[in-house]
Amino acid sequence: MTNLEQSTTERPAILDEVKPAELPRRELVANNRSFGWITDIICGIVEQKTPTWWWVCFIISGFIATFTGMGLLYLVSTGVGVWGLKNPFGWGWAIVNFVFWIGIGHAGTLISAILCLLRQKWRTSINRAAEAMTIFAVMCAGIFPLFHVGRVWFAWWLFPLPNSNSIWPNFRSPLEWDVFAVSTYFTVSLLFWYMGMIPDLATIRDRAKSKIRKIAYGVLALGWRGSNRHWSNYEMAYLLLAGLSTPLVLSVHTIVSFDFAAANLPGWHTTIFPPYFVAGAIFSGFGMVLTLLLPLRAIYGLHDLITQYHIDCMCKIVLATGSMVGYAYAMEFFIAWYGANPYEGFAFVNRAFGPYAWAYWIMISCNVISPHLFWFKKIRENTWFVWIVSIIVNVGMWFERFVITVTSLANDYLPSSWDYFSPTIVDIFTFFGTFGFFSVLFLLFLRFLPLMAFAEIKAVSPQADPHKH
Repeated sequence: MTNLEQSTTERPAILDEVKPAELPRRELVANNRSFGWITDIICGIVEQKTPTWWWVCFIISGFIATFTGMGLLYLVSTGVGVWGLKNPFGWGWAIVNFVFWIGIGHAGTLISAILCLLRQKWRTSINRAAEAMTIFAVMCAGIFPLFHVGRVWFAWWLFPLPNSNSIWPNFRSPLEWDVFAVSTYFTVSLLFWYMGMIPDLATIRDRAKSKIRKIAYGVLALGWRGSNRHWSNYEMAYLLLAGLSTPLVLSVHTIVSFDFAAANLPGWHTTIFPPYFVAGAIFSGFGMVLTLLLPLRAIYGLHDLITQYHIDCMCKIVLATGSMVGYAYAMEFFIAWYGANPYEGFAFVNRAFGPYAWAYWIMISCNVISPHLFWFKKIRENTWFVWIVSIIVNVGMWFERFVITVTSLANDYLPSSWDYFSPTIVDIFTFFGTFGFFSVLFLLFLRFLPLMAFAEIKAVSPQADPHKH
């Protein structure tokens, strides 16, 4: 037998020894948990007796929320000047807080809509809480522009409703665009959140022991029976809402940025604001998702559902969007220098080295330096460190909105009108109270609605993989 014939006859045996390489897949549900375990642990959060810590947090949050109520009541009875608004500060903490809370609400729709369309399965463990966060953050945001108009009882004039005074909104104003963008965003996000909960609400209905709970969850489940027709209609509606929500993620904060960019004020009049605001909103939104979910992961023992892979993905998004924000900060100075406008140049130099330099460098430290710690895997694996950085990110993003709004207004074209803005006690109490309001809503969601989309989690678990041995 020749060497060629021998090699030909031996080749199949050699090929039999070579096994195809198996690509490692990230497990989105750790420890090979079963469908029943997933249902029990998530439904157990709603079904178990209300824990003591929940009551303590709820009472404290409710007390803090009253600060906003008292502050707004005092404002309506006295006047919007109690917010420290005076020349040249037509905008103060109210608009800063509005932009801050709108930014917080961006991560929910991003996780739900864009990551859904991109088939990113890791979103399934965090999308429900992020969507709830979106709804509650937009509700907190809406308080400030509503009362900033002064005579809040005339706020309905912002909508194009027929009226005897023939007063119609100025549709050329970006402030008017906010009304429609934010209300549309809230409506679609609410529908998207509720639509995703229907299969899970039906499961809680079927497991309910008391008649009241069975009726309540039965009404919310809209007669869901899990039939093929129900699932087909559900998936089509969910996909349509995801497609509708995707442009809203980009449009809402873009329109909010137009409030500033459409003005001729130095420090505001720049075209980089729309992408810069959107990146900052996603940055702060994911920071808040980490702030909320990491404690819940520890309290309820959800380590097998919110795995280290989920935390890694969120940290990397914070790192990416934080880098975009840092690039935007640098580009603002470049644009001011390259444009050769002395007013614009002074505005940015004054931000970094003027009376508000302390706020500017807090912003830089929190938003540019701290996210780059996530380059290191050991830091991403340290849950406590990730949680602390997520809080620092949100502090920095509030200071970013403060720096943009206040420093540009403090030193405008007329040096004779320059002043230093100081918030009043009503400003501070009203803003501080919104955290209580947000916490009350989130705690109620945690107690009565499923924290996670366990119907979606089951679909990405190892048990649902047909190729899993």
